[in-house]
Amino acid sequence: MRYALVFLGLLCGWSVQAQQPDPWQIGPFIRPADAAPVIRPQLSSVFNDPVTGKTVHWEALHTFNPAAIVRDGKIVVLYRAEDDSGEMKVGGHVSRLGLAASSDGIHFTRMPEPVFYAAKDAEEAHESPGGVEDPRVVESEDGMYVLTYTQYSRTNNWIAVGIATSRDLIHWTKHGPLFAGDKYAHLHYKSAGIVTRLKRDRLVAAKIHGKYWMYWGEGTIRLATSTDLIHWAPVEDQNGAPLELLRKRAGAFDSEFPEQGPPPVLTHKGIVVLYNGKNAAKDGAPGIDAGAYAVGEALFDRNKPSHLLSRSSSPVLKPEMSYEKTGQYAAGTTFGEGLVYFHHQWLLYYGCADSFVAVAVAPAF
Repeated sequence: MRYALVFLGLLCGWSVQAQQPDPWQIGPFIRPADAAPVIRPQLSSVFNDPVTGKTVHWEALHTFNPAAIVRDGKIVVLYRAEDDSGEMKVGGHVSRLGLAASSDGIHFTRMPEPVFYAAKDAEEAHESPGGVEDPRVVESEDGMYVLTYTQYSRTNNWIAVGIATSRDLIHWTKHGPLFAGDKYAHLHYKSAGIVTRLKRDRLVAAKIHGKYWMYWGEGTIRLATSTDLIHWAPVEDQNGAPLELLRKRAGAFDSEFPEQGPPPVLTHKGIVVLYNGKNAAKDGAPGIDAGAYAVGEALFDRNKPSHLLSRSSSPVLKPEMSYEKTGQYAAGTTFGEGLVYFHHQWLLYYGCADSFVAVAVAPAF
């Protein structure tokens, strides 16, 4: 109860976005009056890298694009951290995943070393040099955690979603790329969110018609299914290609392309999919910089996950604060990846300009 009151007090002083959402949407998302990143780079953190054998400052440059989940009454965030190696450009460093926990959703205690990283294992060729990026995490009914993340190897020209599982969010088992077989072996793809449902204040992986469902993709958002949360198959169209659900829209915040955000939520009104839209330099949305990423929402039929019912015309969160526009991605991002339900409110954890982690809050339905 104490933390619920803390959040209520913060909520009263938070600045509401101007756009009124549709009734099916999660939102509006609001920031604290004294908004600031909740996780920043930390030069003092060191780690003995198992691939190179060298000691590295693993979260020295950037900490961003977080997954989030509630465990033992705390919010746990898995965030992407970049070291100070490589070229000083986007994608030029090595990424690992750090873990931080909070009792109030704002003040975090982080672990001194990453909990997930490229290693001398079966996935080394997919994850080095480059690393593991942009996580999303869900919980199964029996308490298993399922991580989707981007595998990136610069030298091997590999970009794909990987799957890993854990019982404690610290020790992980890697299961390899999302899609097995030759058909999708050379497809570059990223950003995958498994559909969840709210069960006694926990977001757990949801079954629809006996299957788990996942929305995935950058450029176009697509769909996949699984019976065990580990082995996945794309939903294909009549031509045998991955079925396309969301595409770019001229004049909108997603005019360059949409990209899957945090794990979607199955509600009584449908499947709410939060996604990140990139604004185009030409025919983009006014009031948003070219190349900037903003959070939008789409609603799909709860009984037919491929059927789009509605889509937000405006973003529910866009780059406005200085820390959302100041960093290695200067166009700005509010890149949502972590959504939790905590003390009767929705908390969205997002990456800011590929440099920081921040949070915004929305009231319960």
